Amino acid sequence: QVIEVDERYTAQGEELKPVPLAAVRQKLQAVRQQGILSIAIVFMHGYRYPHHEQQVAALARELGFSQISVSHEISPLIKLVSRGDTTVVDAYLSPILRRYVDNVAQELGQVKLLFMQSNGGLTDAKWFQGKDAILSGPAGGYVGAVKISALAGFTQIINFDMGGTSTDVSHYAGEYERDFETLVAGVRMRTPIMRIHTVAAGGGSILHFDGSRFRVGPDSAGANPGPACYRQGGPLTITDCNVLLGKLSGQFFPQVFGESGQEPLDETLVKAKFTILTAEINQATGQQLTPNQVAEGFLKIAIDNMANAIKKISVQRGYDVTEYTLCCFGAAAGQHACLVAEALGIKTILIHPQAGVLSALGMGLADIRTLREQTIAAELTAALMEQLTTILNQLEQNGRDELLQQGVAATVIHACHQIQLRYSGTDTSLLVGFGTVTEMTINFTHRHQQQFGFVRHDTALIVEAVAVEVIGTTSVKIADSKPKNHTLLNLTTSKKNQEPIDTVTMTSGEQTYLTPIYSRDDLPCGWQIIGPAIIVETTSTTIIEPGWCAEITQRYDIILKQNPSQNTVHTHPSQTQNTALDPIRLEIFNNLFMSIAEQMGVTLANTAYSVNIKERLDFSCAVFDNTGQLIANAPHIPIHLGSMGDSVQTVIQEQGDAIQPGDVFILNNPYHGGTHLPDITVITPVFWSSSSNSTPISSALFYVASRGHHADIGGITPGSMPPQSRTLLEEGIIIDVFKLVDRGQLRETEIRQHLANQPYPARNIEQNLADLRAQIAANAKGVQELQRMVQHFGLEVVQAYMQHVQDHAEKAVQQLLTKLSAGEFRYELDDGAAIQVKIT
Repeated sequence: QVIEVDERYTAQGEELKPVPLAAVRQKLQAVRQQGILSIAIVFMHGYRYPHHEQQVAALARELGFSQISVSHEISPLIKLVSRGDTTVVDAYLSPILRRYVDNVAQELGQVKLLFMQSNGGLTDAKWFQGKDAILSGPAGGYVGAVKISALAGFTQIINFDMGGTSTDVSHYAGEYERDFETLVAGVRMRTPIMRIHTVAAGGGSILHFDGSRFRVGPDSAGANPGPACYRQGGPLTITDCNVLLGKLSGQFFPQVFGESGQEPLDETLVKAKFTILTAEINQATGQQLTPNQVAEGFLKIAIDNMANAIKKISVQRGYDVTEYTLCCFGAAAGQHACLVAEALGIKTILIHPQAGVLSALGMGLADIRTLREQTIAAELTAALMEQLTTILNQLEQNGRDELLQQGVAATVIHACHQIQLRYSGTDTSLLVGFGTVTEMTINFTHRHQQQFGFVRHDTALIVEAVAVEVIGTTSVKIADSKPKNHTLLNLTTSKKNQEPIDTVTMTSGEQTYLTPIYSRDDLPCGWQIIGPAIIVETTSTTIIEPGWCAEITQRYDIILKQNPSQNTVHTHPSQTQNTALDPIRLEIFNNLFMSIAEQMGVTLANTAYSVNIKERLDFSCAVFDNTGQLIANAPHIPIHLGSMGDSVQTVIQEQGDAIQPGDVFILNNPYHGGTHLPDITVITPVFWSSSSNSTPISSALFYVASRGHHADIGGITPGSMPPQSRTLLEEGIIIDVFKLVDRGQLRETEIRQHLANQPYPARNIEQNLADLRAQIAANAKGVQELQRMVQHFGLEVVQAYMQHVQDHAEKAVQQLLTKLSAGEFRYELDDGAAIQVKIT
């Protein structure tokens, strides 16, 4: 139920309309009588002027509501919609969470009970709120990975947490990374959450074949029924791929399956199911794949999905992932660690003895934390510093009081003061440590340059909000993980512990290897294992792929490194020059083309100047073949993508053989594929010269394009698109196939003249140019990635799979059409007209 309250403060704190308490009481009584016990209270300027929210909260308490979430307490930050979403989430989750917490506390009696929060800190049970529980499990893994990596001597890590349903990845280079506004399941959350990216790729991800291509997930078999090998009627999954390939053995896996709950993994059933699936695939595609090739194909797709997820939190944000250590945890991570690292160019992998349960371990190692925030929304000046200091000190004192009430000793409490800064006129703020005005300006400028690629020296800085993190350091240390019978390596002693406990046949890269299996408990410190090999333990399995070697450290960690003495390369059908349709490679190329468009979008959002593109994300990026046909687009603005191909084809038709490497074209003409005039499309041809022939191919092989909504493109009103316009020129400037870059040289003078010398010129040409440069940079990223793809797979293969992707799309639409039924529909408009459609 929704109750509207006719109240209002101005943004400056003047009470325009008081709360009509009698009317609100009557409405609250009505919903209370329906049995509703939980309420979220969100008023327009409640984050800064909370009196009206407090009045209604008092009424709700008086009427017996058991859960009252008030926005100025839950998320005391500007932005009504996300503050409202967060408050509603809290009102929804907190009662459920409270029942669970109370039940656990009752069972434990006097034991002190702490819960993990999404921000990476522990809190006492009675302080645990719904809004802080969203990503508490993955946050525990993040904390655990940081702690164990530091002990192992690694400070730059990529966290790779693979379980049964999904894979969580995160980045760490000296400080915990948090998002202060996050979209979770379509809901905006304004609360500090560890920056963790999740993809639907886990051991239980279901394998699909749609008649043309392989797909992995996003649906999962979960724990019940689980993978096919679990003996509960489940489908084939990634775990089953590893069983078939000999990477998981029923003999060394917990025997907890079947009706008795005491049976091993069903390897026979897995082989039978893969045999049936392989026959279906071969019949549909005309190929002669083996079950092992099919399993490796699905595995390759899952590896690529996970590698692309890691790129999103590292490469796309300017970090060189090859300099990092891959910290693997979760029960399934060790099975795929080497292959994921290979896909990313990572040379070192860390696997802790308790990697299979590291999220739980991380919770035990976490500090007790509370984060306090307050909106400021004022220009950063020397005069503001005294006010900021007062507010920060008060927030710190509130946080210290909370930790003291949780029983944390005052001597172990410390605080971190931070400030969110943004450029005036923008909406994206960055977090920097609190200091002098000069220090904060320098730190902000450095971070802005790193993340967005530019700085503004003539723009004021706005203090969006301040934040204080109060930390109660815990004394918990990581226990000795070595088993009781563990020994230091002594080459003069018996090698009994260094012998494998079994040998199995394992398939990797379409090669079959006689592979030793070792028990981790038996391996001494300092011992090295050359891959291929398998290490089994209580909570996980580690696969040492060919070309890798493992060393057991003094802390009993496993450090995996690529073995320079082995030149083993994991060959796969995707790396051959065969251009015929292959269902495995079709999905791989689908994902690769999509990834290129997504990376272009990240570059554009990072480097754009205007709010429209940078914050509202009103842009689209796409990849086209040499005729201008759409190959792949990122999930951006749908209306852009329906016509962008026409814009590319217009450039091809009008420029033809005159197109040269380094050229970039722009247009917005709606008669040539444009939408409304503020949407400017930037089109870049992609050329190629092979290493064997330095002369580039004379015509463009592909095209990449980005379309962005510019804040203004002239016309009779600011922002363009006036409703009273009678001609196209009154809506804005028309651009029809304008060469913006000529063989690498920006034609700045010419584009300035075109934007200025119009009946209704552009009002902020500098902003237009800044956004156009961002679109050029986005396209350059697409060019770079396409050329890298050609270098890796070969030109003929890439071109062939562009056609295969289009053919598959056509087939998919044909299949969809057969499922539709005929019908008609009529919709009356306000002015009496009607839209009527009939489909046969």
